[in-house]
Amino acid sequence: MSADPLVLDFVEWVARAPRSHAEVIDSWRTSCPRLTVWEDAADLGYVAREAIAGAGLCIVVTDAGAQLLRDNGRAVR
Repeated sequence: MSADPLVLDFVEWVARAPRSHAEVIDSWRTSCPRLTVWEDAADLGYVAREAIAGAGLCIVVTDAGAQLLRDNGRAVR
């Protein structure tokens, strides 16, 4: 299954390590309402919000996101 290259880049970035909600917002912020990379990834089930002890609310890759990366030849860590 092929996906939007920016969604793949985002999911791969999150797969490297859980990211704080604030880090995601800061790193993937855009002023274009049509460019909703991280919201699209969440809506498609590739990433999810998860409370992690000591870290707070984080964005993590789901099983579907890991499979998306494998299907598209991207690294899964």
